[in-house]
Amino acid sequence: MKLSDSEKRDLINLIEKGQYLPEKFRFLLFQNSDQVELIWNGKSNEQTSINLPFQIIEQVDEPRDENQIFEQGSLIDFDSGRQIKGWTNKLIWGDNKYILSSLKNGPLRDDIEKQGGIKVIYIDPPFDVGADFSMNVEVGNYSYEKKPNVLEQIAYRDTWGLGADSFLSMIYERLILMKDLLSDDGSIFIHCDYRLNSQLRIILDEIFGKDNFTNHIIWSYSTGGVSREHFARKHDDILYFRKNNNRYNFFPERVLDDRTEKSLKRAQNPLGARIKSSNTKKLPVDVWNISVLNPMSTERVDYPTQKPEELLEKILLATSNENDLICDFFCGSGTTAVVAEKLNRKWICADLGKFSIHTTRKRMIATQRLLKEQNKNWRAFEILNLGKYQRDHYIFEGKRNGSKQKESKEIEFEKLVFNAYKATMISGFKTLHARKGDSFVSLGPINQPLSRNHVEEVINECLKNKVTSVDILGFEYEMGLFPKIQEEAKFKGLRLSYKQIPMDIFDKRAVAKNEIIFHDVAYIDFRVLKKQSKISIELTNFAVFYSEDNLMSEEKLQKNKSKIVVENGNIIQKSKDINGEVNEKLITKSWTDWIDYWSVDFNFESKKEIIKVFKNDGVEEIWTGNYIFENEWQSFRTMKNKELELQTSDRLISAKSTKVAVKVVDIFGNDTMKLVEVKM
Repeated sequence: MKLSDSEKRDLINLIEKGQYLPEKFRFLLFQNSDQVELIWNGKSNEQTSINLPFQIIEQVDEPRDENQIFEQGSLIDFDSGRQIKGWTNKLIWGDNKYILSSLKNGPLRDDIEKQGGIKVIYIDPPFDVGADFSMNVEVGNYSYEKKPNVLEQIAYRDTWGLGADSFLSMIYERLILMKDLLSDDGSIFIHCDYRLNSQLRIILDEIFGKDNFTNHIIWSYSTGGVSREHFARKHDDILYFRKNNNRYNFFPERVLDDRTEKSLKRAQNPLGARIKSSNTKKLPVDVWNISVLNPMSTERVDYPTQKPEELLEKILLATSNENDLICDFFCGSGTTAVVAEKLNRKWICADLGKFSIHTTRKRMIATQRLLKEQNKNWRAFEILNLGKYQRDHYIFEGKRNGSKQKESKEIEFEKLVFNAYKATMISGFKTLHARKGDSFVSLGPINQPLSRNHVEEVINECLKNKVTSVDILGFEYEMGLFPKIQEEAKFKGLRLSYKQIPMDIFDKRAVAKNEIIFHDVAYIDFRVLKKQSKISIELTNFAVFYSEDNLMSEEKLQKNKSKIVVENGNIIQKSKDINGEVNEKLITKSWTDWIDYWSVDFNFESKKEIIKVFKNDGVEEIWTGNYIFENEWQSFRTMKNKELELQTSDRLISAKSTKVAVKVVDIFGNDTMKLVEVKM
């Protein structure tokens, strides 16, 4: 270290005063100062290290099993339609920081390693600071612009709140976690554009090592706007790094490019070619001419960031083999999962957006159906989240050291909920915790579904104290809880209203800004049709009570303009004529207009939810007390087919009774379930 006397004095003086050191001292004080490194406000090498169990929400084995004969090798049991062995693909809803950390540090890591580790990661993170992530939801012949939910808006604020600085902090931590999960011969592809490609390249050089940089791929397309201010931008960037440049998978012969007319003439006798190549094909280059999806494309699912399957197909064919494990932690519309399934790869995909998970689920079921028609293999997939375990982590901050601390954290959380609900806490009751206007408020349990027992305790306490109106708040509700018990309460002179506590509650900024919306819980009605030893299910009603936060006041509505809004469970078109008079037109004319998808498990409680946890220096399997919804029949709307079937096919029931579970996903991606026991 070579410092002059004056530099030493300046350095000591700055340290004594607690002031920041000038940039020049970084290079004077530390070795390897010639290393190129990107510095930004908030950069930290700290990583999330939590390990949360994954809840299994749903499993899809064989789509629309209607006793059709198919070839599925030895993966599927022919009698039950269930996958009996092997890897089950995973679609995970939640914050990918916690998902990546739990994959890295949890028992699922062993399952990943048994598959040979993750061979390819492709991600398309939200690299556009000005992007609009609203969705166009079709209702009949109308299109409603659905804004991102509060949880997604919070994530967007965290990602872009400080501009590029906060985005880089977000992606930096996640890339470090991804590198750890990659197999030694694995590859990663990061999709971006001109806004952040240079910063991401430097970050990837730092994390993966600049010697493991492989390609800066240009995805070139002809569509897009024109400009008189600069050359029109007609490409995206894909940065390709390997974990180890001395050990990798690369198969260029699978993705040969077409030769131009000039190169065809030169290739009549291609001496010295490294691989066998036809006269019309050549080794691939790093400029890919792949068309973006046009409005009439059969692939299109009307998701804003959807990428063409051809793009992912080229990546996966070139860098992976059949049965390899592929991952996408910003999966959007699910293109990575679809292509991986078609190419017989295993996959894990994740996204924070509930609508993303729902869109991917529909695409995957459609892909399974296609492969089934073609007599090709497919794998079951399960939908996971961190659910109650993530709630527990948020509330107790990963620490539950003693009953007093736990009680303190619970009280702090209750205050947060009631503040968001604009209710005032009260005492003196067992099940009534607050008041809002003329109604009392009861808060259900944090880490388990709100049960009939809790509601019955509320009813008894209300009758004893002559309370006539209660709002019950819960994260999850026991299936089949209402409307029966609601009618029982009404008969006794008590109005019960069930409210859904959104996950957005865990962001105190959203609470402070009054952005939290507690929707009334939707409910389902269906009829069980019996025919000897068979049953079928007919969906008869679905009720929702939504109001959206993006309502436009009548004063702001311009003359000769219209706006579609959601109010009290109805979608309404509001129009203002030239005279300033506002007219309303009801768009949702039937309860079926609210339904995008519904599915049935004809034998709920046949498969227990088992989670793996580290215990006593080993992995232990524990039954959570819950059951997995096994998706045996489903009907949903697509871009091509807007119609829903409202009655299932017949299902043979060999037992004396069964529990039927019905799940409905509405046009906003929210799901509701109902459970009914059927005596045969």
